[in-house]
Amino acid sequence: MRPSTTSPEKHLIRALAVLFWLGVWQIASMIIGQEILLVSPVRAAATLIDLMGRGSFWQSVFSSFGHILQGFALAAGLGLLLAVLAGVSRVVRVLLEPLMHAVKATPVASFVILALVFIRSERLSVFISFLMVLPIMYTNILAGIGAADEKLLEMAKVFRIGPFRTARSVYLSAVYPHFLSACTLSLGMCWKAGVAAEVIGYPRHSIGEALYMAKLNFDTPDIFAWTLAVILLSVGFEKLILALMRLLGRALGGE
Repeated sequence: MRPSTTSPEKHLIRALAVLFWLGVWQIASMIIGQEILLVSPVRAAATLIDLMGRGSFWQSVFSSFGHILQGFALAAGLGLLLAVLAGVSRVVRVLLEPLMHAVKATPVASFVILALVFIRSERLSVFISFLMVLPIMYTNILAGIGAADEKLLEMAKVFRIGPFRTARSVYLSAVYPHFLSACTLSLGMCWKAGVAAEVIGYPRHSIGEALYMAKLNFDTPDIFAWTLAVILLSVGFEKLILALMRLLGRALGGE
């Protein structure tokens, strides 16, 4: 049995892995030697720092962040509600199954093009983020409900424990790990889909608009800088949401 890796060692290994790929990026940039095709990580970081000194950068970041967060929150809430209904009613579960499969299988670009007919471009990233997260939330939460301990549920019936107390004592502990897993799976996808929707829908004062303008102007350093910003924001968003979910889980007794 291998000894477990301590937390500082894990962080060191991850940092070394990141440095390795940054080195590969730097070498590839030097070999190509044309900034319009591939800028160096140093130039991308310098461009990002320059962008961070502008008010328009933060306006775009907060606008996109707010819209994507709205989509995620709506999907988490509705996914929980639908999973509970499907757990209670087999009819609801059968009706929702093909819908969730269809949403998971349909390309993001198809949803974006169809949604633009009915939704303003400013709200497009909310809708697309919502769609990408909903089936993941629904499927994982429903699996958690199905994993609840049947012996504990029988005991709750015997002792006539109310539904709310049963939900907190039995179902919450079963659902929570699946919900946390759903958050982990969907957060990165949520960001990618939301920004992709903005690039196509082109809403004003958004990360997608900035990327689109950089592409039109063949401004490769800006494209890489904004892409780096999206990666950093996605990682930060994931860490923040997961930390909040763990705090909530401990407060409710699910972790």
